[in-house]
Amino acid sequence: METILLDGESLTFEQVIAVAYGTPGESRVSLSEDAQAKVMRAADAVDTLLDKGEIAYGITTGFGAFKDKIISREEVEQLQRNIVVSHAVGVGDPFDTATVRAIMLIRANTLARGFSGIRLETLQLILDCLNQGVHPIIPEKGSLGASGDLAPLAHFACVLIGEGKAEYNNEILSGIDALTKAGLQPVILKAKEGLALTNGTTVMTAVGLLETARSKRLAELADISGCLSLEALHGTLSAFDDRIHQLRPHPRQVECAKNLRNILAESEFVRDFDPTNVQDAYTLRCIPQVHGACRDAVAYAEWLLKIELNSVTDNPLIFQDDAGNIEVISGGNFHGEPLALAFDYLTIALAELGNISERRIMRLTDEASNAHVLPAFLTDHGGLNSGFMIVQYTAAALCTENKVLAHPASVDTIPSSANVEDHVSMGVTAVLKLRQVAENLANILALELFCAAQGIDFRRPQIGVEKNLGKGTYSIYHEIRERVPFIAADTYMKDHMENVLGIVNARIRPR
Repeated sequence: METILLDGESLTFEQVIAVAYGTPGESRVSLSEDAQAKVMRAADAVDTLLDKGEIAYGITTGFGAFKDKIISREEVEQLQRNIVVSHAVGVGDPFDTATVRAIMLIRANTLARGFSGIRLETLQLILDCLNQGVHPIIPEKGSLGASGDLAPLAHFACVLIGEGKAEYNNEILSGIDALTKAGLQPVILKAKEGLALTNGTTVMTAVGLLETARSKRLAELADISGCLSLEALHGTLSAFDDRIHQLRPHPRQVECAKNLRNILAESEFVRDFDPTNVQDAYTLRCIPQVHGACRDAVAYAEWLLKIELNSVTDNPLIFQDDAGNIEVISGGNFHGEPLALAFDYLTIALAELGNISERRIMRLTDEASNAHVLPAFLTDHGGLNSGFMIVQYTAAALCTENKVLAHPASVDTIPSSANVEDHVSMGVTAVLKLRQVAENLANILALELFCAAQGIDFRRPQIGVEKNLGKGTYSIYHEIRERVPFIAADTYMKDHMENVLGIVNARIRPR
């Protein structure tokens, strides 16, 4: 069993993915000794502030527009419980288990830095739930992305106090019943803890990390699907020549061109120099420029999330010096603007990968566009057979949906909390749109691969049945043909499409 030690500073993408998609017991998450000491020191500082009767936001005051309401020592625990139960107002479908596990892990890591004032007992309960598979039911919608992801995180926190609902052993239970069946006890929240649990960018970070990891694999698969289409269309490698890309040396463009050359190495389906046909259409010729630019968006999101993953994003934060002086400082690290912008950027990039893929599908199915290399709609006896005609329709429909979803959420804001929280990020809205566009792109790439494999089989008699595909397209073509036959005449297409989508999803799942 792998042990992941949280210290608030060194959590990695790989660890989050392993915990998110793993089952309880495959790895164990614990706090480092240094983190334990920091957490206890911050919790002691909160107690000191209470003993001194000092005014501190969220500790001895209300929240948001109630920031000027002073709370007595006797009401502190009620205040923290109230913020959790009153904020649990999310709606929509619940997040899947992998996302919930990522949320739990990232939130625990944030609190492990020791600036939030949570007690070790409360933080340990989060880890116990994670390790034993008590998964809070967290609705997807309700966060404005500032003051963090309040509504969804409140649903997460409810389970820790025996409220809300949770999944345990594939059964949906009340929070208290889930804890009891797992042999755990709920906590009574002390000063600052309710706020520490609900205030921060954890939900958008968790969803964004998983979607960025998936987007990276979608971009890799887009290269492969583009190359299989190029082979089916008798395209040329000349536009991928490294000399071209060194004269416009955007790193991801250069990397993409190199990747395409590697994928198509040893292919006998590509076109040698032909003075009557010296260049391909943009959807083939400009793959490095388009796919490379989309990879830039993936790289930016990955860079940003690596920072966010080990950041402290709640408010207020508790600072102490070596002399024991304590200062509570209110700030805005909960604001999701950096993430919202990155997710909108990545959403646009994935929409573009879908757009260029759909245009390659059009070229595969349109006999005039592919210069009669392939028959109309990839079928013999056109007219009697519609072939792959409507496959392109579906891809076009998904692209149109993606174009709507690509409108940035981050340019919108609605003031909340009586205009105290007067600018918000809409970061969760941005990342949920990203997730849907990624789902659509997976389907579009599956449709392209479905069409391209059909095109390859039409080309084999033209060039020789034994001719080789590229080193990087050979395996996926044969994987498709193990599950999906050549479509000789019109048949029920949905099952075949689902089989190719299964291949795609297996390749793009973060791991």
